[in-house]
Amino acid sequence: MLPLWCPSARAQGPALSVSQYAHTTWRVRDGFFKGAVWAIAQAPDGYIWLGTEFGVLRFDGVRAVPWQPPGNQQLPSTDILSLLIARDGTLWIGTAKGLASWKDGKLAQYAELAGRFVFRLLEDDEGTVWASAWALPNGWLCAIGNGRVQCKGQDGTLGPNAPDLYEDSKHNFWAGVQNGLWRLKPAAPKFYPVPGEPNGIHGLAEDADGALLIGTHSGIRRFEDGKTEPYPLSGTVQQFQTTKLLRDREGGLWIGTADRGVIHVQQRTADVFGPSAGLSGNDVATLFQDREGDVWVSTVNGLDRFRDLAVATLTLKGGLSNTGVASVLADRDGSIWIATYAGLNRWKNGQISAFGGRDGKLNGLAPNSLFQDSHGRIWVATPGAFGHLENDRFIPVKGIPGGPVHGIAEDNAGNLWIANQEHGLFRLSPRNEVQQTPLANFGRKDNAVAIAADPLRGGLWVGFFQGGIVYLADGQVRATYTAADGLPEGTVNRFRFDHDGTVWIATEGGLSRLKNGRAATLTSKNGLPCDAAHWAIEDNDDAFWLFMPCGLVRVARSEIDAWAAAVDDGNTARAIQAAVLDNSDGVTSQSIPYYYRPQRARGPLGLTRNARESQAGGWKSAAVEQNRFRHRG
Repeated sequence: MLPLWCPSARAQGPALSVSQYAHTTWRVRDGFFKGAVWAIAQAPDGYIWLGTEFGVLRFDGVRAVPWQPPGNQQLPSTDILSLLIARDGTLWIGTAKGLASWKDGKLAQYAELAGRFVFRLLEDDEGTVWASAWALPNGWLCAIGNGRVQCKGQDGTLGPNAPDLYEDSKHNFWAGVQNGLWRLKPAAPKFYPVPGEPNGIHGLAEDADGALLIGTHSGIRRFEDGKTEPYPLSGTVQQFQTTKLLRDREGGLWIGTADRGVIHVQQRTADVFGPSAGLSGNDVATLFQDREGDVWVSTVNGLDRFRDLAVATLTLKGGLSNTGVASVLADRDGSIWIATYAGLNRWKNGQISAFGGRDGKLNGLAPNSLFQDSHGRIWVATPGAFGHLENDRFIPVKGIPGGPVHGIAEDNAGNLWIANQEHGLFRLSPRNEVQQTPLANFGRKDNAVAIAADPLRGGLWVGFFQGGIVYLADGQVRATYTAADGLPEGTVNRFRFDHDGTVWIATEGGLSRLKNGRAATLTSKNGLPCDAAHWAIEDNDDAFWLFMPCGLVRVARSEIDAWAAAVDDGNTARAIQAAVLDNSDGVTSQSIPYYYRPQRARGPLGLTRNARESQAGGWKSAAVEQNRFRHRG
């Protein structure tokens, strides 16, 4: 799996499947609700209000508490069909026997709709509340505003009812009825027949171009300039019966169906999320998006919530050749190279393709580590060879064996360095001369698991599996640092460099800072949530991101600088503030780092990371689950 994370905005890329959202289900059979949820609304304080067949509930994410107006006030019916919380805070309640509104402790009922099924409520841009009511032989559509109730439909023009109401982005007000569409505002009412749909309109939304989408019992149709046309969808979807439509604020289309659960559409690609994937039921009653961006789906059997994490995890559905990802590399052209266990993939212009247009194999082998040199060439290590890509071909280098490669680096002289687990260090000169350096030359019996070229000094830093680092220059060891010099015990995972020559080392014992020959380590004693740092990277704000066994950790640059200044003054105990993203945010923790490189890359929109190093979601709430439903500034 390949998670993508962007600190400030959703990364644009391949269409996401609905299975990539965080999904939570509350089922009737588990006792969360007494009956089916027909309607959903959100109050200004963030609580979710639910209309069920046994009354109104206020939901905080943990408990659903029944609500009744105080005193002798009574709703027309406890079978709640529709809910609306208007901009002035009024709670409108459509029931099986009429309409009520609740504000300032008072319940009002509307005689014009008494005894009628009030299926749909909507507030338009002028503050008028519209109520669609079902009755035989004629349904009513009533506008409520300025103390007046004005109803249409007595002449039969609406048929039994208007199942859906919608105000589009141009402020046209639409009512979907049994045999077509009414545009009721802004001009004089006008009817548009929709032939071939005798069961009526059961959902309205807009497409990316602003055209109206119509949900019917035979699928989705597109309506523009008075004409309808098919709205074909690609992906894992067959014919379905639409019950509701919702266009979310990120541009995704959600389709509630009567027989297939919920369908999510992104860039015309659809995929289905039904009971086999965990949805509470096949038949969707309503769809709703709250202020936090969560999408709610109610079925006869329960309530489902889909939360769009800051991490979008790409899997086989996204085009990967395999769900096992060894390393990722951000190309300077904006594309992302992905080394999977089944072959090399490239993500470019929102599409993932296999290298060479085939299976992504390189001479029949899968890649492990990746690197791009100063000339733009992409270098790839495989179990059988090491080489570079050229015109959709893999060109091996003679004299450098394949095998597990834990790092590739290029020094200031243009030499390429390769850390091979089985054969030590190799240097490939710009003239294609190969030189091997056994690790025994450094007095080591373990592997080099991290290498990096020093951008200022011009030499090479090498970190080892059993701890310790060396600095090479001109083929000679110029410096060695171990636990005796202040480095922590354990594996060295990653190097990073500041412009002033400071070397940052992600190790099994924390994040170490090496400056002027002096090492100091940031650990849990200084405010980190745990000690081991699998890797470190800086974002566009120069903040440090550390992937650790306890999650993904962000430390602001100001905190890092203040700690470093304290270290220079001899105070290594200064504490820092860190933000943690963990499992509840979509992060999958990993206790042991993965040693192919690179494990993360900073692309043009944010950070792209290998899923084996976990996932990063939205910022973790400081309180319990209820706080997700309360107003946040």
